[in-house]
Amino acid sequence: MKRSAVVVLLVLSMAVPAAAQELQGTLKKMKTAGTIVLGYRENSAPFSFVGSDGKPTGYSIDLCTRIVTEVQEALSLPQLKVRWAPVTVADRIDAVTSGRIDMECGSTTVTLSRQERVDFSPLIFIDGGGLLVGTSSQIRSVSDLGDKKVAVIPGTTTEPALQAALQKRLVRAQIVPVKDHDEGRAALESGKADAYASDRVLLVGLLVGSKDPEKLTLVDEQFSYEPYGLMLRRGDPAFRHVVNRALSRLYRSDEIVRIYEKWFRVLGRPSPALVLMYLLNAVPE
Repeated sequence: MKRSAVVVLLVLSMAVPAAAQELQGTLKKMKTAGTIVLGYRENSAPFSFVGSDGKPTGYSIDLCTRIVTEVQEALSLPQLKVRWAPVTVADRIDAVTSGRIDMECGSTTVTLSRQERVDFSPLIFIDGGGLLVGTSSQIRSVSDLGDKKVAVIPGTTTEPALQAALQKRLVRAQIVPVKDHDEGRAALESGKADAYASDRVLLVGLLVGSKDPEKLTLVDEQFSYEPYGLMLRRGDPAFRHVVNRALSRLYRSDEIVRIYEKWFRVLGRPSPALVLMYLLNAVPE
């Protein structure tokens, strides 16, 4: 075989992997449509909720907005339209797996069971389960919930964590299912529940947004570990890499400090665990 023919064959053989590296999955979908579809929660403040202007806002929304910029640059698009789609606790995972949304920007806890269906970004926050009660209540911990009514959203990680905490302490309480955080707070305020169980930061948001915050208080105890991530479709490493790069760049910059202070000023300084989370995920280029 002539030398020139060998060179041609080598070039052709090298072209196959190059073709395989063309855009696929979510990035291809967004490149073609010029649109990214982001899921958001309507009442999960301060992470994801509807603002006074009727638009999605919150800590997770700010992070996703930075990711959109990274996607636009990665795809060399002069413009990338963002379409926001509301999701609930009940349908958020299906919204990702079905392709109805490209990424969920909410307050979803990363769990191994959920990773069987969806993928997650690097951690965006660390929280824990807590209890919101009336100021005049004598409830100071899970141990004080005996014969009390506790509101909780079914399908959340808080539900089994609360059940486990109650069982561990041999406490019997009546679980009152509610559909969302607003209904949980309403159940507490109306007396239909003695406590509302959810992630502590979300409870702080409910307390601050209450019509009469002085009538509610957050119990000091934390009864679970809740690491948050942004949900993505499984089997899409290219898109996940873009998300990883966007968050890593953000965590390496001072901007993450400003975003934290914007949404969590009421909590004071970030916890050592959260600071460590930012540092560990500030992956270098």
